[in-house]
Amino acid sequence: MTITSTSPHILPRAKTPLSAILVIIAVSAVASAFICWLVYVHIPFDAAGNRFPYLPRVNAILNALSTVALLFGFVYIRRRNIVAHRAAMFVAFFFSSVFLVCYLATFFLHGETHLRIAHSGALWTTYAIVLFATHIPLAVVALPLILITFFLSLTGRFPQHRKLARWTWPIWLYVSVSGVFVYVLQAVINR
Repeated sequence: MTITSTSPHILPRAKTPLSAILVIIAVSAVASAFICWLVYVHIPFDAAGNRFPYLPRVNAILNALSTVALLFGFVYIRRRNIVAHRAAMFVAFFFSSVFLVCYLATFFLHGETHLRIAHSGALWTTYAIVLFATHIPLAVVALPLILITFFLSLTGRFPQHRKLARWTWPIWLYVSVSGVFVYVLQAVINR
């Protein structure tokens, strides 16, 4: 079943409450600060990685599954299949949310990933650029964008949802894909 943009449940003139957006941004800022603390300050409980050593692989798989769902969501919205689009985006949100929990567990237990080789060469440069210059900053931006985009959709503010989703979707997709890429580079570098 396809629902078009003329569906009666759309509220085109609904004003987005600034307070809701500010709460989402504040929660996202606190979450980002917590992750920063966890990565750079917190002393890991299992720095050797003996407990749950598979968590980084699980994180990569969850990012890959989120990527697939995001791509399906894009295809469905291009076909104007709103119901399938919404389902795909909820699946992407689910995988990204589970990823975030596993990611936090990984850093809580193991801390930062330590690479075995000296930090030089094209592989290291690629890794550093992708991780530090693009993946991390865009992941910080993606969290509030995703939450606000979902808020707009769930409250029937579809014109605003569409405008923001044009920015949210490619950033979210890049963060998911680059997360898998970073995992692969870490695996290659650590061989």
